[in-house]
Amino acid sequence: MDIHNHPCFNAGVRHTAGRIHLAVAPRCNVQCNFCSRKFDCANESRPGVTTSVMKPRQAVEHLSDVLKRVGNIAVVGIAGPGEPFANPEETLETLERVRAAFPDILLCVSSNGLMLAEYVSRLAALNVSHVTVTVNAVDPDVGANVYEWLFYNKKMYYGREGAGILLDKQTQAIRLLKKYGITVKINTVVIPRVNLHHVAEIARYVAQWGADIQNCIPLIPVDGTLYESLEEPSPKAMRIIRAQTSLHIEQMSHCARCRADAAGLLGNDIGGRLAQERPVRKAQCDFLKRPYIAAASSDGLTVNQHLGKASLFRIYRLNNGTVEFVETRRVPAAGCSTNRWDAIAELIPDCSALLVRGLGRSPYERLQSRGLLVESVDGMIRNIAERLFVDGEIPMDVLRPNGECNN
Repeated sequence: MDIHNHPCFNAGVRHTAGRIHLAVAPRCNVQCNFCSRKFDCANESRPGVTTSVMKPRQAVEHLSDVLKRVGNIAVVGIAGPGEPFANPEETLETLERVRAAFPDILLCVSSNGLMLAEYVSRLAALNVSHVTVTVNAVDPDVGANVYEWLFYNKKMYYGREGAGILLDKQTQAIRLLKKYGITVKINTVVIPRVNLHHVAEIARYVAQWGADIQNCIPLIPVDGTLYESLEEPSPKAMRIIRAQTSLHIEQMSHCARCRADAAGLLGNDIGGRLAQERPVRKAQCDFLKRPYIAAASSDGLTVNQHLGKASLFRIYRLNNGTVEFVETRRVPAAGCSTNRWDAIAELIPDCSALLVRGLGRSPYERLQSRGLLVESVDGMIRNIAERLFVDGEIPMDVLRPNGECNN
């Protein structure tokens, strides 16, 4: 494993060594005033967007498929679409699975640093060689204008207090990463009128902490954010900033501002196209006659309940192009009907599809015979429902075996 074969940390290999980001971390614990993390933005290339969020198992299957199709992938990274350590279980499981399946590939993570220090030892144990920490301010007064809020220890923090907490945690994390011998890159988003005047000071601070390289990234003004009306810094302004910061720390100047599901060489990202090319299963649904979809879910976010254990169904419809929750319906308990599966079919006669975490062979065949599409899936309700409503498709990477009781 050649730790120098990382295209983001070493410009000399960016035309020969590719990378792939596995989008397994949807939640974030810091809200930046310039950030909008939209999912399903196949034609938008910037950090924080992805076509879909994957489970760790799905991510490794996707990686295996990409490695067969793209022969120059040297690095596997996790960079969102949220914060990896606001999703620590998913992040660490994915890294563990990748390391077990591909022991010689480079691993890297990109973090805001708030919770990073707690997991540095585990990253080192997995031989994660590169970590990027985004540091947009080293003065809480400046940070108060960069961050809207942060969530730490089950509490929300705002303004200068929140920015100070984040700075302390970033300092701790970067020093700990260097103690373990991990290469550290600092990402700094250059925001006119907010921190542009402050970037050289950031460079000086992070160099003192031991960081290896800094990547100054010009702001991408995003609709719907506080700083949507600001202008992106010009190439000339960025050259001046990099000249100033290079007095303190080595600079990266070839950043491609990658998506959370990027793949391939820098500047030739094929991640969005690969996501669009993932196999799908065409479903025969007549939403004119049966306009709803039912889902077995305890949290209203994911399809997470086996049919035999579900006590209620959540009902959804498509309204003006948006998946909309309608109501919940109580599922008949076992023993309440001579044929519980018929009773379930009669509970949702206006639904074209039922999404569950798993079900046995008998209910699967019985419900299918009643004209109901039943699918065992693993994923976010709204993402799957939207694909069904709009395209009549279910992505193959969310499907689970039907008719197996132990799913």
